[in-house]
Amino acid sequence: MKRKKIAVIAGGITGLSAAYYLQKEIREQKLPYDIKLIESDHRLGGKIKTLKRDGFTIEQGPDSLLARKQPAVKLTKELGLENKVVHNATGQSFMLMKRKLYPMPKETFMGIPKTGKSIRSTQLVSMKGKLRAMMEPLVPKGKEDGDQSLGQFFRRRFGDELLVNQVDALLSGIQSGDIDKMSLKATYPMFHKLEQEYGSVMKGLRKTMPAPKKNAGNKSASAFFSYEGGLDTLVARLIDELEEGTVQLNTAVDHIEKKEDVYHLLLSDGTVYKADAVISTTPHSAVPRMFSQYDFFKVFQDVPSVSTANVVLAFDRSALKKDIDGTGFLVSRNSDYRITACTWTHKKWPSTAPEGKALLRCYVGRPGDEEIVDLSDDEITDIVLKDLKKVMKIKGKPEFRVITRWKNGRPQYHVGHIERLAEVRANMADHLPGVYLAGASYEGGGIPDCIEQGEQAVMNALDFLKE
Repeated sequence: MKRKKIAVIAGGITGLSAAYYLQKEIREQKLPYDIKLIESDHRLGGKIKTLKRDGFTIEQGPDSLLARKQPAVKLTKELGLENKVVHNATGQSFMLMKRKLYPMPKETFMGIPKTGKSIRSTQLVSMKGKLRAMMEPLVPKGKEDGDQSLGQFFRRRFGDELLVNQVDALLSGIQSGDIDKMSLKATYPMFHKLEQEYGSVMKGLRKTMPAPKKNAGNKSASAFFSYEGGLDTLVARLIDELEEGTVQLNTAVDHIEKKEDVYHLLLSDGTVYKADAVISTTPHSAVPRMFSQYDFFKVFQDVPSVSTANVVLAFDRSALKKDIDGTGFLVSRNSDYRITACTWTHKKWPSTAPEGKALLRCYVGRPGDEEIVDLSDDEITDIVLKDLKKVMKIKGKPEFRVITRWKNGRPQYHVGHIERLAEVRANMADHLPGVYLAGASYEGGGIPDCIEQGEQAVMNALDFLKE
């Protein structure tokens, strides 16, 4: 029997997960298939990038996984990494608004209040704003169908002030997006479902999101986890699991053509790889170029991506004259800061810094302020330190800095995203059967979302080949 070939394009966490699950299914089902994972860079892992320096563990991309999202938990168990898991230290988080740190109110989920008590206790909203937010259970349900922006949805339910001062920085900060353009159904569909099912987001949260479990010290159980040595531990284990010869680095896919039910991948080294099925995990912006003969991919040219950077500063703890008991803060969007958030990494992840040292990780770049990413390291550092010193008393310069830029690295799911993606996939089913898209550009940018998409693309590709 002729062996069938499957190409996986790009080796970020989505592509690595796809290659791993493909290999697993091929072995278990004894399928006559071969896999090739093609990556344009010199390394695998994509945005997962862990740096070790002077005893510090520095994440240059994402720093953790959400414990409540099962795809990452499942993969961790399959890879035998349970004994490498480390959880974040829990503590108070803050919102920075008008040069003052306010504690994030209790009884909230992603900044959204579950109870009237939470609304009454917040220091981020005026009495007028609280009264408006308290009316949320009385606000009628919106239309069941159709998409809308996050901003439109939460303004209607809670009013403008709670949205701007408390919710915006959390919900849009994760995506580095504009809350008035971000699609509700593509980014946080659970809130729309809660409204439709319970008639109130607050009531729905109380019913579906129980109070966090307490551990032995009567502290809330940690919501995030990583691994000893950082997230690169996950990448390294996935690579170790792949059979020798599976991965081809330093090679881009320039063009893909379909010839007699076989896909011809023209590679940057001048060779052609022929595949019976293709799983593309590249950013959406690369797809129209690879499939230039198909006009239906041109819609991806209008899907924006935001440029961001994270700035890691290492200090001796003695340099931080005003210590704050907490894990970090978000910046309210109505404040005059250019940083969007700061994590006190040495407190949130104590194993990442040597004894007596401090590690701060700040974020810059968002819609309307992306030019900061193009500034020099010195200029970015000066801006970040200036902002930090408005909040914290810092004496002296950092021992070192690590600045990581992600140009056009955050795809934006604007209103209508799900409908546009569905139309593209319908066209692909007609014109490119056996080709599948997965990754941060499509159905969730978090690591667990990407793992899940990689596994689903594998199931789709195998079903196609068996047919």
